[in-house]
Amino acid sequence: MPSWIAAVILSLSGLLLSLPAGAEVKARSCGEVRQAYGAKGFSLADIPYQEIAGEHLRICPQEYTCCTTEMEDKLSQQSKLEFENLVEETSHFVRTTFVSRHKKFDEFFRELLENAEKSLNDMFVRTYGMLYMQNSEVFQDLFTELKRYYTGGNVNLEEMLNDFWARLLERMFQLINPQYHFSEDYLECVSKYTDQLKPFGDVPRKLKIQVTRAFIAARTFVQGLTVGREVANRVSKVSPTPGCIRALMKMLYCPYCRGLPTVRPCKNYCLNVMKGCLANQADLDTEWNLFIDAMLLVAERLEGPFNIESVMDPIDVKISEAIMNMQENSMQVSAKVFQGCGQPKPAPALRSARSAPENFNTRFRPYNPEERPTTAAGTSLDRLVTDIKEKLKLSKKVWSALPYTICKDESMTAGSANEEECWNGHSKARYLPEIMNDGLTNQINNPEVDVDITRPDTFIRQQIMALRVMTNKLKNAYNGNDVNFQDTSDESSGSGSGSGCMDDVCPTEFEFVTTEAPAVDPDRREVDSSAAQLGPSLLSGSLVCVVLALQRLCR
Repeated sequence: MPSWIAAVILSLSGLLLSLPAGAEVKARSCGEVRQAYGAKGFSLADIPYQEIAGEHLRICPQEYTCCTTEMEDKLSQQSKLEFENLVEETSHFVRTTFVSRHKKFDEFFRELLENAEKSLNDMFVRTYGMLYMQNSEVFQDLFTELKRYYTGGNVNLEEMLNDFWARLLERMFQLINPQYHFSEDYLECVSKYTDQLKPFGDVPRKLKIQVTRAFIAARTFVQGLTVGREVANRVSKVSPTPGCIRALMKMLYCPYCRGLPTVRPCKNYCLNVMKGCLANQADLDTEWNLFIDAMLLVAERLEGPFNIESVMDPIDVKISEAIMNMQENSMQVSAKVFQGCGQPKPAPALRSARSAPENFNTRFRPYNPEERPTTAAGTSLDRLVTDIKEKLKLSKKVWSALPYTICKDESMTAGSANEEECWNGHSKARYLPEIMNDGLTNQINNPEVDVDITRPDTFIRQQIMALRVMTNKLKNAYNGNDVNFQDTSDESSGSGSGSGCMDDVCPTEFEFVTTEAPAVDPDRREVDSSAAQLGPSLLSGSLVCVVLALQRLCR
């Protein structure tokens, strides 16, 4: 090598060595990062004053950095906490909707039942006085069972209402026939034919339809609000996977490590991270939307034909109308009962001296719809339903919308207007990868979050199943059916309330052709005609019973 070349090299080497350290690649200050890091509540002892080599970093780019290993760990945990809070805050609306509306509806329905019971009691005490009070447990039991059904009790509404009318018939039958003594067996025989005799006119049939549909709708709707509340509360408490936590750290705090604490993530970058982290929540959306649709359908029923308020407010008057029907047709009803169950024994002289009009001689005044009681809980069902329908519509697609709701927040991302000046996971530049679709299976190629699409979140699947079961209940309630009592054939075919007669003495069935109580004929022909129309099976199958009845009559 020529000597001059060696001299030049030696001279250049000396020049380079004489330059200050970092003159070519000057280490940047970490002052901004220190300030932002301290604002998070962390100790500044963890953070260097100038960038250091980043070979120790496990998540952020291993370039010159302001982050130590301790900082990366703390910021990673911070990103997890912030994400959990973000999801909870973003789902706040749907959670508070179900919590507050469940409370309002439940309070309203309970108070409505209390008001209806009090109204009936007050009216009947004024009208019948001691006679009602002596038999008030029949009505108290009705409301007790209605309340028990509403609160989730195992009550078959149709059977319970049938029992109520049967018991009422037993009590009234004794009051309108004080001249006779009725044994328990005889009264059971009377109640067995309540449907065939129709002593209360058409009121029981209409009221059973109205009460059953209204209570099924009300109870199921409140149960739906409960399920919606529980699902929303559970799903909003997320547990991010390790892969999600890494992606969150890289998006939220790797800019700190690069000395860019004020640079926010690119919006599309944020979307891919959130879609990966909330993939299972998005899968809840389909069943959630079906659930909301079913809730809206039942809500329409509540303000329409299944309005429990319009059923319960005048229930006292409806029952009183039924009692009036019984009074007006008491003679025909008694004649048919005596025909079917046999002639009862005369009562002792003191009791028989009381006549029916002295027992039941008061008529109820006509019901005026404008005199409805004060609405329960300071509101009305129509107002409650109108409010909840608006809120339910807004809560549709809430889970698949979480990433979009979070990432459109200006405090979270740089926004669409700053696509070139945002953090893309590596540097301050445009984010190029495409946005993933919603749901777990669509995250197979998510560039930001490592998602195992073969392992759905079992907790989310449980919520999906809970929604599916509730949606089925709501659909049945919309049609007036209670899924708990759709098939009562086994129960009704089993042993139930008997007639009080032995099989070898009394007939097993009476065929009353006239279902409505006939008008009173001056010559009393209705008793004879109804007797003549009894089926031949009665004559052939109950000869012994007829003989015994005649014997009792002769005595």
